[in-house]
Amino acid sequence: MGVEAGAQAARSRALAVLRIRSRALAVALLPAAAAVILLAGGSTDHLVGPFWHAARWVLTPLAILVLLAAGAIALVVARARPAVSPTVPIAEEAAPDLYRMVRDLADRLDVPAPSAIALTPDCDSWLEDRTHPAHGPPPPENRDEIAGARTGHRRATAAPVLVIGSPFLWWMRVGELRAVLAPVVAGTGPSAHPDIAAARRFVRGLDAAVAVAATPGRCPLTRAVCAGVGWVARLLLRSCREHAGQMERGVAAAAAERAQAVDYGLRIVAQEQVGLAYAGWDRLLTRVALPAWRMGRWPSRLDAGVVAALTELSRRDRLAEGFASRLGERPACDLLEEPGTVDEAASLLAARLFHGGPAEPGRDWSPVDWDEYPEEVVDRKWRTDAARLHRVLDTLGVSRTADRTTPTPDGPTLSRILDHLSAADTTGLAPATPESEPAAADGEEAAQRPPASDDESVTGGADAITIDAEGEAEAENERVGTLAAALTTALAREEREEAAATPTERPAPDPTPWDDTTLPLFPLQPPRTARELLTDHVTAMVCCAAMDTAGATPGLDWLDGPSLLVNGERAADLTPRILSLVEDGDPAPLRTWLRKSGIRPEKPVRLV
Repeated sequence: MGVEAGAQAARSRALAVLRIRSRALAVALLPAAAAVILLAGGSTDHLVGPFWHAARWVLTPLAILVLLAAGAIALVVARARPAVSPTVPIAEEAAPDLYRMVRDLADRLDVPAPSAIALTPDCDSWLEDRTHPAHGPPPPENRDEIAGARTGHRRATAAPVLVIGSPFLWWMRVGELRAVLAPVVAGTGPSAHPDIAAARRFVRGLDAAVAVAATPGRCPLTRAVCAGVGWVARLLLRSCREHAGQMERGVAAAAAERAQAVDYGLRIVAQEQVGLAYAGWDRLLTRVALPAWRMGRWPSRLDAGVVAALTELSRRDRLAEGFASRLGERPACDLLEEPGTVDEAASLLAARLFHGGPAEPGRDWSPVDWDEYPEEVVDRKWRTDAARLHRVLDTLGVSRTADRTTPTPDGPTLSRILDHLSAADTTGLAPATPESEPAAADGEEAAQRPPASDDESVTGGADAITIDAEGEAEAENERVGTLAAALTTALAREEREEAAATPTERPAPDPTPWDDTTLPLFPLQPPRTARELLTDHVTAMVCCAAMDTAGATPGLDWLDGPSLLVNGERAADLTPRILSLVEDGDPAPLRTWLRKSGIRPEKPVRLV
């Protein structure tokens, strides 16, 4: 599909959307038109008689009600605030080179330049129209142009805002960024067409009206009115959904075709970097940033961390030769006057979007540099989790030593965890729960049975061994399940207490163009299962014992997150040994690793 073909398809679909708007207006005006005809006929003695008189009395109030309802719906659609993506605005003074590059790109593509530039903490780029009255005045560079173009009740369309994924600026080179942005900037051409712009405003208004109608917390009368507005808006949205989708596909096709002539070969290489940046960004958020966010700290240089993570990924994948030559080119973040300040703002927004939190740093929501991450985040996280694990064991009544004749240690030890998760008996468990009472009853019933004959003993020997092994496994599974469930309950209680204290301790966020009550908008991971939570806490206790008894240190792996450094090397083989303990109740692999690493599990450790 060529440029003209794509643009023509987009315009035809835009006209289809506008025809739906015109039909809706015609339906709203039809009762009024009929009432006017009846009234005019009565005044000229043409439509007289009881039937026409009754029709006038019925249709005139109905027409007034329909006009009032249509006016209310039109007002809501026109004034409702369309959704706006949370972004970090970039003023031209803060990035003159970036603005100059985008304008040069628009000149090469022969399209209007974007009205402004903003960054999003994600690996994507798009154009966003922010000319709706509810979003405030247009950018200064377009204000005079828009004001001067308003003649004959026609409104000129300001160019949309260019939203750029912040990881692209730090990872990509200047040429690669220009090649990636070419198809996006090319979309400003179709956006300037009045029919396409009007169709987009209509669709966005309907979408915003649906959101307004769904807002809770109103009186019954207002809820009824909003329900009617929402029903009409959803009906119109369903009617124009297919046309709007085809219109956007036509716009995208025309923009992509127009951008073919700009850095085509470089764009193929740049698209590979887009996929790589996305992989590094996702891993950095889930493995590195998320542990910090969960404890009230947010890494202030996430975009710089993307570069470190992808550098490590390229080193592990043995791509260093071609990778090193690419790093010699100018990075796109050099187009910013103060990259560190922009990175910090984008990092705070990422923490709000993906995890939730206040708009400003505070006592319980403070930034952390990468140099401080191991001590401020990793060490603190491990000791906090280990302390929680021991508190739960205390609550369950688990003894601090497997042998009650030995002296109780002065502090928490790793041996307590190992003994509890690997012991064959149920010593130290909490009192039996109602679910375990039937098993006890079965035991009493078995004790009252007559002894088996010799034949039964011989033939059932092997079965008896199997039953004993299964019973032992069930006891261990019950022990692990009880501890995991109690740990999950304790963590949920702590989170509830923290959430209850948040409104009074943290300052109120500034007004933002999105709904703060729905944060986090994009949760990174589903809630951890009880077994995963137990594994994390056991890992934390092992790491604390390694740091306090063997001189290990906390570290940061750019791809895997918090890591333990033993003798200066990352302990990469620790996780499968802990899983063997938690899932199978087999402590042998972990004990072997502890002994080889010089870690003494019987020694008390320091916790938070």
